[in-house]
Amino acid sequence: MNHIVEKIIHEIGNVVVGKQEQIRLALSCLLCNGHLLIEDLPGMGKTTLSHSLAKTLGLMFSRVQFTSDLLPADILGVNIFDNQKTQFQFHPGPIFTNLLLADEINRSNPKTQSALLEAMEEKQVTIDGETHPLPTPFIVIATQNPMYQSGTYALPESQLDRFLMRIHLGYPDWQSEKRMLEGDTSLQLSALTQCITPTEFNDMQQRIRRIEASAAIFDYILKLVTLTRESDAFPNSLSPRASKAILAASRAWAFISGRDYVIPEDVQAILPAVAEHRIRSTSSDINSQQPLTQLLLEEIDPLAA
Repeated sequence: MNHIVEKIIHEIGNVVVGKQEQIRLALSCLLCNGHLLIEDLPGMGKTTLSHSLAKTLGLMFSRVQFTSDLLPADILGVNIFDNQKTQFQFHPGPIFTNLLLADEINRSNPKTQSALLEAMEEKQVTIDGETHPLPTPFIVIATQNPMYQSGTYALPESQLDRFLMRIHLGYPDWQSEKRMLEGDTSLQLSALTQCITPTEFNDMQQRIRRIEASAAIFDYILKLVTLTRESDAFPNSLSPRASKAILAASRAWAFISGRDYVIPEDVQAILPAVAEHRIRSTSSDINSQQPLTQLLLEEIDPLAA
């Protein structure tokens, strides 16, 4: 199974050049059925990474470009009266897919942003009092630009908490960007190969749930989240939902690393992506402050009794 994971990472890495760690984090997030937020400057490859994940994993894909005039019905769908049948018919929106790309989500108003809350948490949408289940799996990948850029609306903490991970791509290194300039990226999006089927993707998700986590790992995670609740150094504390997210992401990281058990290094590898956007008071500039999760890791020793 690990050779399939490596094939997926290699395939995406031919398009998103020099970002192996970010690709692994994004894949880990999707494999544990979590929603992913990618925050960075325009032109850094956020949308490309999202497309690449959908194509290599064989998932049904929809993209919505979030703008200031976007309405909730443009995402969820709407009931339209059918004159022939003399009744209302539901016309589903682009949210009825496996992987929804909410592109530049923070350029829409808060009312439109909040339309995703029920879908992200309960995998369903409610239109005019009628509930419609979403396809399985249902995953949101949202991209957003830094808050200091014009025309952006900050995501509320309640919505940030629904994203299992937030990652940043950052500038490519010298050699990777040189490859781009030389045209030496070996694949384009249109040439990407589907590596697994949706059924195989579901099987991987089931296997990840069975990755072994010892009592010591549970204690380590609980010590980390408890520190955020007891120390004034953290603007927000980590909720039980965050605890479950850390465990799920740690299992996924262990899986793509070729192990069937979790070690403390797995928790440490995913903690910034899982916890940083939850413990900050706002979605602040990605380069403005030292990561608070580094303080967590320095304060808690995984080997301590």
